[in-house]
Amino acid sequence: MSASLGIGRFAGIKVQIHWTFWLLFVFVGVMVISNNGSLNDVLWHFLFVFALFFCVILHEFGHALTAKRFGVGTRSITLLPIGGLASLKEMPDNPKQEFLIAIAGPLVNIIIALLLYPFASLETYMGQDPEVLQEQLSTINANNFLFYLFFVNIALVLFNMLPAFPMDGGRVFRAILSMKLGRIRATGVAASVGKFLAFLFFIFGLFYSVILAVIAVFIYFGAHSENITVQQLGLLEGNKVRDAMITKFSILEPDSTLSDAVDKILDTTEQNFIVASNGDIKGILYMDNLARALKQGGKDIPVKEVMDTSFETLEADKPLKDGYRNIQRGGKNFFPVLENGDIVGVVDMNNINEFLTLRAEYDY
Repeated sequence: MSASLGIGRFAGIKVQIHWTFWLLFVFVGVMVISNNGSLNDVLWHFLFVFALFFCVILHEFGHALTAKRFGVGTRSITLLPIGGLASLKEMPDNPKQEFLIAIAGPLVNIIIALLLYPFASLETYMGQDPEVLQEQLSTINANNFLFYLFFVNIALVLFNMLPAFPMDGGRVFRAILSMKLGRIRATGVAASVGKFLAFLFFIFGLFYSVILAVIAVFIYFGAHSENITVQQLGLLEGNKVRDAMITKFSILEPDSTLSDAVDKILDTTEQNFIVASNGDIKGILYMDNLARALKQGGKDIPVKEVMDTSFETLEADKPLKDGYRNIQRGGKNFFPVLENGDIVGVVDMNNINEFLTLRAEYDY
């Protein structure tokens, strides 16, 4: 069962709502009622959440459509209680392109704020007595709805532009640094700044905002993870897939049985297998699928009934870092390597990690 509910597509990009998003409405409802709010107040706050997250969707499409202009696809846009997430397939190495993709989201919020400005009735709240102003803004209603929406779009711009990598501002910061320091060093600096700000957000959030504390955790681990990925891609630079591929591997026939696969596993360190006939790849037998089939049936089941036919291959002379990205992007961890149509090796995450270790420790 999927953790996210698809609500539509635009420009070929799927928009979905993560199940945790609905917890936000529970939180908002409890907060309003605990402050003696009426059912009408709850409904206005719910309407505001929908309007806010519509702006968030537009923000994420700012990133996604700008990325599309540079040939970068977006898997999906997901709404979470803490905001939206555009899952780009990759971030361009070109710092100017990264800058434009990162800045596009906040620019969308600026445009929304400018459109709302004539209707936000700012003059109504300017110069008001503090007690009167507090009463007018104590709850969201028809009179102040657009004012709140204007204000929150400005807040989104200011917050997102903080240099807390991998937030928008952090990516802008990384892109600017990359122009002078190079991508690897720039990522290290941006990640360090991002983790430091995440620490401050977390401490502040513990006392004033649980949501901010949760965002801080995402920022910290996001910065740490992307920094490691960029460092690893740097180590892979200049190498081809053939430099890290496994050249001793087994190939199963489609009519081979699961018993044959089990024997291979026991005799070698292999866990996944290419299934081919006369050099033509028919599928991949993954360890997970094998184990599941053994539980349900028996060792005499033909491999062709269990193998996965939706697989990708890598070319031996392609850059190794592209192969690494393929492994990271997909849920699979095993790729046949071809040269002139012939199977010459396999690549999985284990041997890439071994290659990275050798490069990092011994400059292999």
